[in-house]
Amino acid sequence: MSNEDAIVRYQQLFDELYELCKEQGWGDPFSYARSREIHLACVLGHRIADTFSGADAFSDEGELEYKSTTAKSINGSYNGISVQNTWEEQEYYLANEKIGKYANHYIARYDESKIAEIWKLSSNDVLKILTPKLKKDWDRKQQKQYKDPRLSATLSSTEIKQYGEEVSGNRQ
Repeated sequence: MSNEDAIVRYQQLFDELYELCKEQGWGDPFSYARSREIHLACVLGHRIADTFSGADAFSDEGELEYKSTTAKSINGSYNGISVQNTWEEQEYYLANEKIGKYANHYIARYDESKIAEIWKLSSNDVLKILTPKLKKDWDRKQQKQYKDPRLSATLSSTEIKQYGEEVSGNRQ
């Protein structure tokens, strides 16, 4: 395929994908990792959330959180977590409005367009792993003014495999 033909084909696929997502109420597939969220929900048989804030998908389990990576080793990054005034308020927020709000967290590693592996962790396990890391980040950010004061922490491959359950899904 020539470069010119590839450009035309890409534009057609771009338009088709956008229109399909619009028709289905899935939102903009090109916003952040939305395309992977849509793909993952299709593979796992979950219902795709129709908004960008809150749950990524839904199932009989309830609201679900998805994390994906293209790294060589699976991990789950939790970034941009709003900072509360006290650690007690922060813990409540994490447990009831952010991490603990979702029944389960699905972490997927992609190899190009294919899913290499998917792991499922309970919100309790995710909170158990991330709370000490977020506390450390919260303490650090209380000491100094940062351009972006929001909190972040990552589930490592070891933690995911220790606490999670590998899920097969209908990988494509």
